[in-house]
Amino acid sequence: MEHQIFGNPDRGNITFFLSAGEKVVVEAGSMSFMTAGAEARPRLVGGFVRSAARLLFGGESLFLTEYSTATAGCLAVAPAFPGTVVHRELAGGDDAILMAAGAFLAGGPEVQITTALGGMRGLLSGAGIVVLRAAGRGPLFFNTYGAVLERRVEGELVVDTGHLVAWEPALEWTIGGMGSWKSTLLSGEGLVCRFRGSGTVWLQSRPLSGFVRWLAPFCH
Repeated sequence: MEHQIFGNPDRGNITFFLSAGEKVVVEAGSMSFMTAGAEARPRLVGGFVRSAARLLFGGESLFLTEYSTATAGCLAVAPAFPGTVVHRELAGGDDAILMAAGAFLAGGPEVQITTALGGMRGLLSGAGIVVLRAAGRGPLFFNTYGAVLERRVEGELVVDTGHLVAWEPALEWTIGGMGSWKSTLLSGEGLVCRFRGSGTVWLQSRPLSGFVRWLAPFCH
C-alpha cells in the first residue's frame, strides 16, 4: 500500500495513495481529506459487545471506517493528539502487535483488529480495560503522544504506565508498584508495567494524562 507519513515527530499524519479498488481501515473520525469518489463504510470490530467495551472503557470508537475508491485517489488521516505516527509491517501468521487504547490509527485490509478485555491488569496499566490486537498481513499504523521510543527487551524492562503504547505479545507483562507501598505512593511514579522476555515495546515520550493534569486548572 503506497503511503507517505508527514509531520513526524511532532505532528504525524498519513496520506494513502490508493489504487482502484484498494481499501484501508482507519480509526473513526481521523480522516482529514480525501479525493472525490472515495467511499466510507463503517466496520464493527469484534462484535457489538466488545466494540461497546472499546467505546465505554477503552477510549476507542465503536466503529472503524473502511475507505475504498473505484478509481485512483488519496486519503489523509491524522490522530487526535500531536505526536509520532509509527508504521509496522505485519508479516502474517503469528506476527501481531498489542496496543493501548487510543493508539490504533490505520491498517491495511488484511490486518485484523480485534479486542481483548484486559480486566483490572489492563485498566491499571493505562492500556484501558480493552487492549487492541492487530494481526494478519500488511501495514499497521499507530500513534504516540510526543516522540516514539522503541526499546528492545532482552530480560526485563520497567515502564511507567502512562508511557506505554504498544508491545509484542511474546512479552510477559505484569502490573505493580515501584517497590514498597511507600515507594509507590510517594515516589510520584505510581504503578509500573514490568515486561519480561524477548520482544519490542513502543513508548511515548510524554504521558497524555500529565498534560491533562497540567491543563485542568486553566479549564474554568
